[in-house]
Amino acid sequence: MIGRLEQFLGIVLILIILLDIFLTVLYARIGTSIVGYRVGRLIWASFVTASKAFGPRRGTVLSFCGPVILVLLVGVWALGLTLGAALVMHPELGTSIRATNGDTPTDFVTAMYAGGTSMAIVGASDFTPHTSSTRLLFLLNSLIGVSVMSLTLTYLLQVYTALQRRNVLALSIHFLSGCTGDAAELLARLGPQGQFSGGYTNLSELGVEMTHAKEAHHFYPVLFYFRFTDPYHSVSRSTLVALDTVSLIKSALDDQKYRWLMETGAVAQLWEASMMLLITLVNTFLPRGAPSDGGAQPDQQTRDRWLARYRAALHRLQQAGLQTTGDEKAGAEAYLSYRAQWDHHISKLAPSMAYSMEEIDPAISGLESKGGPNDSLSRLHVTE
Repeated sequence: MIGRLEQFLGIVLILIILLDIFLTVLYARIGTSIVGYRVGRLIWASFVTASKAFGPRRGTVLSFCGPVILVLLVGVWALGLTLGAALVMHPELGTSIRATNGDTPTDFVTAMYAGGTSMAIVGASDFTPHTSSTRLLFLLNSLIGVSVMSLTLTYLLQVYTALQRRNVLALSIHFLSGCTGDAAELLARLGPQGQFSGGYTNLSELGVEMTHAKEAHHFYPVLFYFRFTDPYHSVSRSTLVALDTVSLIKSALDDQKYRWLMETGAVAQLWEASMMLLITLVNTFLPRGAPSDGGAQPDQQTRDRWLARYRAALHRLQQAGLQTTGDEKAGAEAYLSYRAQWDHHISKLAPSMAYSMEEIDPAISGLESKGGPNDSLSRLHVTE
C-alpha cells in the first residue's frame, strides 16, 4: 500500500509539471501557469529584497532576475519530473527494475538517478525494465524527456525573440523623443512644421509594435521580470510616452487642422494597445491588481502638475511649428481627462519594478526640478 501511494503521488507530480509546461509553453496565456507564475513572483520578491543592500548598483542586480527566473523555472520542471519518476520507480527497484550489472540498490537516491536517466535524451540508463508495465514506463519517460526538452528550448528562443522586439520598441520611442522620454518632444519630431506626412508612418509603426508588445507579454509573462538598468527600456516608460502622445494629439493640437490625425486608426491602435498592455500587467503582477481608486479625480496638487506639463507641451509644439488648440482651457480639461485614465496605473506599476516616477516621467520631473510651474502655468485652471 505504501508503494502504491508513493507511485500515485509520483504520477500526480508528473501530471502537475506537464500541465504547467502545457499552460506556459503551449497554451501561453498570462496568469494561467501553476508553477511558473509562483516561481516568478517568489524570485522577483527575493531579488527586490536582496538588491536593497547594493545601493546604487541595485538596478544591476535586478537586471539578472529575468534570466535567473528562466533557469530556475527549467530547473523546477526538470526536478519535478525527476522526482515524480523516482516516486513511481522506487517501489519497483530490485524486482521489475534492476541494475544492468550487479546488485540493485533500493534507496530513493538510486530511484531519482534511475528516473532522471530514463528521461535523458543522451546516454543510456544503468537500469533495465523486466516487465511489460515497466518497459512502458521507461518508454513514456523517454518520450516525456524528449518532448519537454524540445518545448523548453523553443520557449527560451521565443522569449528572447520577444524581449528583443520589446527593447526595439522602447528604443524607438526613446530615440523619437530625442532621448528625452517627453511625448511632446516625440510629437514635435513626428510633425515638424505641422507636417505629419512622414511622421504618420512612424506613428503607425509604434501602434503595431505596441500591439506586438502586448501580445508578447500575454504569451510570455516572464518578460515582465526582465528589468534593465536604463529606465527607457521599461514598459512603464514606453506606455507612458505612447499614451501621453495620444493624449496630446487629442487635446493640444488644433481640432480643425489635425482632425484627420485624431481620427486615424494608428492613433486609436496606439492608445488601445498601450492601455491594454498596461492594464494587463497591473492586473496580473500587482499584488492587489488595478488600483481601486482608478476612477477618482486627481487631487489639486496632481492637477496642477498635469496642467504645468500640458502648458509646457503646448509651448514645445508651438516651437515646432504645429498649430495648437485655440481654446487652451478646453484643451487642458481634455488632457486631464485623458491622463486620468492611465496615470494611476503607471504610478503603481513603475515602483513595483523598482523605478522611480522621476525616471519614468522625466517630462513632469523636469518641470518640478526647475521649481514647479511658473506664473503663466499656474494661471490656467480648469473647473471640475
